[in-house]
Amino acid sequence: MTKGLAAIFNIPVRKFELELLPLPEVEDGGILVKNTSAVICGSDLHTWRGDDDNPPNKRYILGHEFTGIVHSLGKKISKDSYGRSLKEGDRIVFPFFNPCHRCYQCVRGEHHACPNRSRRSIVGVEKYPYCDGGMAEYYYLPNGHYVFKVPDDLPDIALPSVNCALSQVIFGIQRADFNFGDSVVIQGAGGLGIFATAVASNSGASQVIVIDSQKSRLDFALKCGATSVISFSDYPTQHERIQRVSELTGKQGADIVIEVAGVPSATEEGLDMVRLNGTYIDIGNISGGTLNLPANKIIVKQTKWIGVQHYNPWIIEAALQFLSRTKNVFPLIDLISDEFPLEKIDEAFEFAEWQGKQKGSDAKRVALKC
Repeated sequence: MTKGLAAIFNIPVRKFELELLPLPEVEDGGILVKNTSAVICGSDLHTWRGDDDNPPNKRYILGHEFTGIVHSLGKKISKDSYGRSLKEGDRIVFPFFNPCHRCYQCVRGEHHACPNRSRRSIVGVEKYPYCDGGMAEYYYLPNGHYVFKVPDDLPDIALPSVNCALSQVIFGIQRADFNFGDSVVIQGAGGLGIFATAVASNSGASQVIVIDSQKSRLDFALKCGATSVISFSDYPTQHERIQRVSELTGKQGADIVIEVAGVPSATEEGLDMVRLNGTYIDIGNISGGTLNLPANKIIVKQTKWIGVQHYNPWIIEAALQFLSRTKNVFPLIDLISDEFPLEKIDEAFEFAEWQGKQKGSDAKRVALKC
C-alpha cells in the first residue's frame, strides 16, 4: 500500500508526530493532490501555542494554506471548475473546505457560510481518508470539490497563500461593498494584512493606512500600496493611534477598517477608527478571546460589523488573476521569506514564532516544502 508522510499535530501534548499514512482510493469525482508547499498561517500558530478556548482532543494535520499538483484524477474528472483541461502533474489551487451543496446557504450561493462545509483537517487522522491537511505529502479532494488550474506565469512560491490569506481578504473587502475612493485602515501587516493592502490599493482606495508594531512589516506594506503607516513605537497607545487615523482621514474616520491582527484588543481599538456609518471587517479573531464593547461603539455610530470566515469558490480564480495582473506592481511573490522541509516542521514553527516577535526581523512568512 502506497503511503505518504504527514506531520500530525497531537493537540493534548501539543507536539508534531511524523507518520506515514496510507493514501486513499480516488473515488469518481475525486482528486488526490501531491502537496508542494504549505504556509504557516497565524491560526496555525494559535493552535500550536494552545490559544484555542476549547481545542479538540485529537490528532490531526495542520495546514489550510497550501497548494499542490494533480497526483491522480478520479473517473469523470478531466477539467477544472472553469472547464479548463486538467491532467496529472498540473498545478492547482483549491478551497481548503467543501460546501455540502444541499443546505439553505448553499442554495442561496453562500458557500462560505455552509453550516455543513467540511474540513478534513478538523475530522482528524483516525478516520478515512486520512489525507486531510496541508502539512503532509498528500491531500484528498472529495467529489463535489472546486479546483482551479494555475496560470503558467505564476511561480510556485506565490501559490500556497492563495488558498487562504489572499482569497480571505479579497472576499472580506468584497463583502464590505468597497467603493472606489474609500479610505481603508488595515490592522496588522502580517500575511493577510499585506495582501489586504495590495488588494485595497489596486481596487482604488484613496488611502490605505496600515498599523503594525514591526518596522520591517510596515516598510513592506509601503511597497505593496500603503499610503501611510502607523507604528506602535511612534504611536504607543490606542488613543494616539485612533487620533492619527482621525487626522489622516480629515477627522472623519475610515470608510472601512479591516482587522487581521488576531487579537480582541485590536477590534476594540479599530471600531473607534471607523467613520459614522462605516464598515468594520473582522477576519483575524477566530481563536478565542472575549470582546467587551459599549453599545455606542456599534449602534450609535451605525457601524456595519462583518465577521468573515472562508470565502466563495470563485474568489480563488479572482485571486490567481490578481496575482498575475499585479506581479510586476507589488512584490507579493516575496511574501514567503523562508522555507523548511516537512521533516523540520518543529524548527519551522519555532522559527515562525521567534521571527514574529523580532521587531527588526526581515522574515515575512514561513513555508514548508512538502
